[in-house]
Amino acid sequence: MARSAASRHTSAAAREKKSVEKTPLALDRLIHERLRLGIVSALAANERLTFGELKRLLQTTDGNLSVHARKLEDADYISCEKTFDDRVPRSEYRLTATGRRALDKYLAHMDAIIKAART
Repeated sequence: MARSAASRHTSAAAREKKSVEKTPLALDRLIHERLRLGIVSALAANERLTFGELKRLLQTTDGNLSVHARKLEDADYISCEKTFDDRVPRSEYRLTATGRRALDKYLAHMDAIIKAART
């Protein structure tokens, strides 16, 4: 017995929903945190940014930025080069290749979640 087009569509949608339900939501928790996502995103859009530039851009405190930047450094998502300008310390951050891959994977995962939520 032939099924109607609506019935076939419903079955396909049900199979897709079951597939999505079985897929674990393994978001990169390191990037998923708001400030760390901001740091990684800002560095993806800029070749390098100083500590002060990141602080102003993300509107955060020294301590908060330091803690979150260190977590990203420890995961090798960003690198920090420390220099001095007339005895004033200067920290300059860059996104690493590992960080770029992690961000790309995170964005693809978020895109898949958004698409699944819209269907």
